[in-house]
Amino acid sequence: MTVTSWNRLAGTSVLLDGFHALKHAVRFGAEVPVAVAVDRQAALALAEELAPDVRDPLDALLTEVPESTYTSLVARPHPTAVAALAVRPSRAANLEKLAHTPRTAPVVVLDNPRNLGNAGAVIRLAAGFGATGVVTTGTLDPWHPTVVRGGAGLHFATAVERLAVDELPAGPLFALDPEGDDIRGSKLPDDAVLAFGSERSGLSAELRARADHLVSLPMRPQVSSYNLATSVAMTLYHWSLTGGAFEAAFGA
Repeated sequence: MTVTSWNRLAGTSVLLDGFHALKHAVRFGAEVPVAVAVDRQAALALAEELAPDVRDPLDALLTEVPESTYTSLVARPHPTAVAALAVRPSRAANLEKLAHTPRTAPVVVLDNPRNLGNAGAVIRLAAGFGATGVVTTGTLDPWHPTVVRGGAGLHFATAVERLAVDELPAGPLFALDPEGDDIRGSKLPDDAVLAFGSERSGLSAELRARADHLVSLPMRPQVSSYNLATSVAMTLYHWSLTGGAFEAAFGA
């Protein structure tokens, strides 16, 4: 019955690949209709050790299956031998979260990103900082299984959508650019939209034209660039230092 349910739902659901992805999805309220583990007791013991808050929900969700069944369900078996399918949040609900004002944390925009793993790492960062959401422009699907894997299931902790540049949420748009003003001289407001260009070509002309501010990260001469996720982390950390909603929410 579990395999039948999995095959019926796989085409329209989000693959949660591994224990940590399932843990985060459950923690942040994802609807998980089917979850499997090769060793159910080992998975529950891991929950007891690392995430006791989700131990009971996982006890109710997990079905033990043979290893051959597990490997037939996932393309890249995870070391924890745990996998699940979750219902993707509705686009309407995510768009409502992104558009809601007053906003208490920035929206991160990845302009034409190319690397699926980088996008996942950014979503994980954004969730950790309590960002309102992560928006991608261009062709990359931010809910691709590789992105979800890189995000460790934290897509369910923030609003993740793909939009055109002219559909971006309202708010002062700060675009990261090597020619911009040093970010250390800027205060990033809670309702900021923080835009980062693609790994190879930087900001698109369309997004650059819409930017209210161009800012740059400190970088030693002759160093070409930072990794995308590193740039996002540095920028969100700079935002967090200004206090405001971040300080109230996280006690910084």
